[in-house]
Amino acid sequence: MSFTLQVNDGIASIGRDAWDACVAPSGDPFVSYDFLDACEASGSAVPSQGWAARHLSLHDEDGAVIGVMPLYLKGHSQGEYVFDHSWADAYQRAGGRYYPKLLGAVPFTPATGPRFLNAPGTDAATVREALLQGALTLTDRLGVSSLHVNFPTEDEWRAMTQAGLSPRRDIQFIWRNQGYQSFDDFLTALSSNRRKTIRRERREAQAGLDIRVLTGADITEACWDAFFAFYMDTGDRKWGRPYLTRDFFARVGASMADRIALVMAFRNDTPIAGALNFIGRDALYGRQWGALEDIPFLHFELCYYQAIDFAIARGLSRVEAGAQGEHKIARGYLPSPVYSAHFIADPALREPVARYLDQERPAVEAEMIAMADEMSPYRQG
Repeated sequence: MSFTLQVNDGIASIGRDAWDACVAPSGDPFVSYDFLDACEASGSAVPSQGWAARHLSLHDEDGAVIGVMPLYLKGHSQGEYVFDHSWADAYQRAGGRYYPKLLGAVPFTPATGPRFLNAPGTDAATVREALLQGALTLTDRLGVSSLHVNFPTEDEWRAMTQAGLSPRRDIQFIWRNQGYQSFDDFLTALSSNRRKTIRRERREAQAGLDIRVLTGADITEACWDAFFAFYMDTGDRKWGRPYLTRDFFARVGASMADRIALVMAFRNDTPIAGALNFIGRDALYGRQWGALEDIPFLHFELCYYQAIDFAIARGLSRVEAGAQGEHKIARGYLPSPVYSAHFIADPALREPVARYLDQERPAVEAEMIAMADEMSPYRQG
């Protein structure tokens, strides 16, 4: 079969039907047309912000789309959650030009998911190979420094490693549902001290508040107004410049409301804090959170405990609560590997990066094992 590869400067030029036909088997909310379109159409992931879409579409001999890859020409390394700033600094000190680079990822979203998407009835490995070769060819034709694919599935990661990209491994903290019937059922799996601590944290966080989990039509524009205020306040304090615009939340609220769980805390009917989650086929993904009051343990309640409650009620297998945070272990979220793969065009940078990653991977693996052994809140034996 002959293929044609196209480079698209916006997801709209591929179209919802063609894109989502490739996404549907995965059930991943973040590679859906609606999420990526909201990033672009809202002005959140656009060239002026350092995110220039270069999405790949693979077409068969009849012109039908049989594969897609979210791909961006990046002018910086912000909003990626896989850190290559030291590589950029070293290369630029040596006289090289690290930016722009190509990034295969979902903007502002450190969640594992497919990066090479194929239409039903096509061979996934064949489509993946064609898309990856297309991305590497584009790297060469644009003359950019590198190609990075962040938070792919483990199968994709291994395939990219076999294709010659440098593999990287990191750690996230994931709660896994062991067939629990209720939150109390989950607590019985923990040590006595952890059960007592979590119950106390929940009591203190909930005191005087009305906490609601909103989905679908229950998420109004007033809810988004309130949540955006929380998001902006937290973003201003945490990283200086929040990435997402108010219009982004309006767009995902309009197109993805049934795939969103918005946890809101109210005091006397006034919203004071919130946590945004996206619902996948088998997982709940925690994303942004914010609060206008400093209340002990409220972050744990809205982001971790309410997410566990929701996952149990929905029969979801896991909760992925985002990047970083060893404090999640004490709340039942255990260390799990996440992946990225990197191609550096210039051998003068490629070789030291590869050596660094060869040393980093076993260190990360050892750290993950040690944390699971030494910090696990679960009962032993």
